Amino acid sequence: MINFDYQFTVTATPQEVFDLFTDPTKGTEWRESAVSAEWTSDPPHGVGSTIKALDKALGREIASTQEITAWDPPNKNGFKGASGPMSFELTATFEAHDNGTKATITVQAESGGLFKIAENLFAKQMEKQVTADMAGLKRLLES
Repeated sequence: MINFDYQFTVTATPQEVFDLFTDPTKGTEWRESAVSAEWTSDPPHGVGSTIKALDKALGREIASTQEITAWDPPNKNGFKGASGPMSFELTATFEAHDNGTKATITVQAESGGLFKIAENLFAKQMEKQVTADMAGLKRLLES
């Protein structure tokens, strides 16, 4: 099992952070791993809504379907999915902090089959990707 947290602060309101973070069509603007993503369920979006995503990871494109598991604007968003040999759940919380927002990203993932052997490699790659993606989110919000 892979578990890690990542925190950062950004000079934007929790609502601005939530809105950008939860819009799959904007992911290619700040997530270096994103190829494309779109809602596959009708608005209004919330718990149970679904997203189809295509990401680059470990040198290849991986398709996933994600289901929203938490939707509390502007405080919390969560989703779960499966891509390739790994299932994952990501939860993001956004709290007003000084003149901006403190964001906490929590990731839990589990690889299956023979890929369990390489779980430490997957964990390091996921942490690196989340760090890079959140830096992109921060850059876009602060530009």
